[in-house]
Amino acid sequence: MKINWGTSIVIAFALFMTFILYFVIKVQSDSKYNNDLVVEEYYKHDVHFGDEMVRIQNAHDLVQKPIITANSSGITIVFPETFSPEKVKGTVSLYRPSNKKLDFEVPISLSNPTLLIPKTNLVGGRWDINMEWKYAGKAYLTKEVIYIQ
Repeated sequence: MKINWGTSIVIAFALFMTFILYFVIKVQSDSKYNNDLVVEEYYKHDVHFGDEMVRIQNAHDLVQKPIITANSSGITIVFPETFSPEKVKGTVSLYRPSNKKLDFEVPISLSNPTLLIPKTNLVGGRWDINMEWKYAGKAYLTKEVIYIQ
């Protein structure tokens, strides 16, 4: 039986579509591949984007900014000495891009200008840190990416 070029093209397209469909079905059905959204309620989060930009600008306009560093004991956040530690309130959200189950939040409650997030709570790799905090009635948002080894 002789196959002409038109039949060969149809067979090639059918094989290619089968190949693509196999991988789409495999990724959708296998729990190893996580297809979750970064933010659960994306559109509700997007409505408040303007407020978020104002808080980021407030943090950017500070003369002395909080310093976020990774060290051997964990993640250290040092607020400026000019701030009264008791008046700083908010939360530090640690977001792990590779695994949503590792995400957690730490409330900001200070007696001195330093907040330590222990390394026992952190696995190695990239962490996105969103620190939402208020001082003297003004809201701030500080975003940082830290790599833990």
